[in-house]
Amino acid sequence: MTGGRARTAPPWSYAVDPETWPDARITGEPAAAVVQTIARRLAAALRERPELSLRALAAQSNVGRQTIGDLLAGAGWPDVLTVCRLERALGLALWPGSNTTQCVHD
Repeated sequence: MTGGRARTAPPWSYAVDPETWPDARITGEPAAAVVQTIARRLAAALRERPELSLRALAAQSNVGRQTIGDLLAGAGWPDVLTVCRLERALGLALWPGSNTTQCVHD
């Protein structure tokens, strides 16, 4: 199944207070909560590495800078390959419950 109804609205739109994304409470769409967790973990990783810009992460991960920005803003639904590439580039798990050996290590 590709997308379905869940993808008609961006993840941030399921937040009770969208202005506080990615820290807002999510209602109505469990997949939006997963994207929110990924966005939180990605934002935290970037804060911990101030030398790593979106452009540098895009180059290291082979994920577009706009795609990374959309993920951070809750504006897009990342696919598994995107998350895996970001995890590998960062060396940490972004997916909730992820086993870091899946994408981070070959």
